[in-house]
Amino acid sequence: MKTIISIILILILSIVSAFSQEISGDWSGKAKRGDKEITFVFNIKQEGTNYSSIMNVPTFRISGIKPAATTFTNVKLIIDGSNLGMSYVAEFNNELQQFEGTYKEGGIEMTLNLKKGAVEIVDQRRPQEPVKPYPYYEEEVMFQNKEANISLAGTLTLPNKEGTFPVVILISGSGPQDRDETFMGHKPFLVLADHLTKQGIGVLRFDDRGQGESTGYFGSATTEDFSKDVLSAIAYLKTRKEVDKKNIGLISHSEGGIIAPLAANNSKDVAFMVLLASTGISGTELSVMQSKTLREFPVKDEEAYEKNTRKAIAIVTSNKSESEIKAELTAHYNDFLRPILSGLNVPEKNINTFITSQVNTSIKPWSRYFLQYNPADEIEKLQIPVLSLNGSKDTQVNAQINQNGIREALIKGGNKDYKILELENLNHFFQECETGKMDEYRKIEQTFSPIALKEVSSWVLEHIN
Repeated sequence: MKTIISIILILILSIVSAFSQEISGDWSGKAKRGDKEITFVFNIKQEGTNYSSIMNVPTFRISGIKPAATTFTNVKLIIDGSNLGMSYVAEFNNELQQFEGTYKEGGIEMTLNLKKGAVEIVDQRRPQEPVKPYPYYEEEVMFQNKEANISLAGTLTLPNKEGTFPVVILISGSGPQDRDETFMGHKPFLVLADHLTKQGIGVLRFDDRGQGESTGYFGSATTEDFSKDVLSAIAYLKTRKEVDKKNIGLISHSEGGIIAPLAANNSKDVAFMVLLASTGISGTELSVMQSKTLREFPVKDEEAYEKNTRKAIAIVTSNKSESEIKAELTAHYNDFLRPILSGLNVPEKNINTFITSQVNTSIKPWSRYFLQYNPADEIEKLQIPVLSLNGSKDTQVNAQINQNGIREALIKGGNKDYKILELENLNHFFQECETGKMDEYRKIEQTFSPIALKEVSSWVLEHIN
């Protein structure tokens, strides 16, 4: 018996040992959400006894996402993306040679099995994306945020290798973004940078902290932290001889529009600012609005729903400890959301996952800071030229309400040089659209309306000293 056990033990150890050598590399698979297939690729690396992974979602053209931790023990793989709001837990099926598990993100759960090897994805047509070689100079760059002790990686494009040029910094919207602001199969910042550089305007765009080639941890950062990353980008541009130091500008999209004013008010080197689909109301009011317009389920009593949403925000922004907030918020969501979702026949397991995800997202530093922050307070202080563009069919950031907030703040602060323009039939990403709803972004071939591109470049060129 001892001999048999020893042989079995040796066999088990050899299998585990052989497999541990093979876990490094690409693992890919498809998950289904409704009738849509989503392809995932995880590149796993073994570093001594530890592992790390990079997540790519080719379906959405998302790449370089770095989960917080990856562990592989007793054939169980755990990819902890708490910094990204996702997780993947799976066990290895030795017979089929694949990981079998569950991918979770927000309140969504999907079965996802991974096999060794990457997959080839046929991209949808995106005719506006530039094709190399570009008719301008491009350089991969790296700069430091010394205060946060992180390195930020980006791309600098200049009209020519030689000369001095005005340069703008592109600031991405909410969530972990790469330098191209890749989203729903589009690369809006790549298209915008290409257009501006061809018009004689240099562009610096960079991966958010913890994304792509940038270091740091995205999940613990606030809007204020991101503004300091922008200040680091400004400091870097000032070291470049090709940059006209008197004409450094900021172009921001969505949440970037609340980061940009904060950065500009802490720098003497920002000459002008462009706000794209930016907000002009407090994070609380925007969140209440989006909770009603973007939610995926109906409610019988809108007034009660808003009242309970505001109560949840009050809990999140209280001065209580994190554990107290978490407990109180969980109890509130159980009283408030659970009956609504149960009434829609949502499985109990899914409700529990949704509530847990909502609580964990709400107590993050970014959420608590954002809900208490009003960009109008910083916009009011701006004494530099400002261009604000919003799409009339933006369902994420209402053009009229938010531009009224931006306008009132600029007037109150006595800003003498600003332009606020609502562009017809454009959505949150400045695509020409039918409905403006989020599920339409991917279906649209256009990445960035030429009308919006021209508005931005013409205004910037008019404001170069």
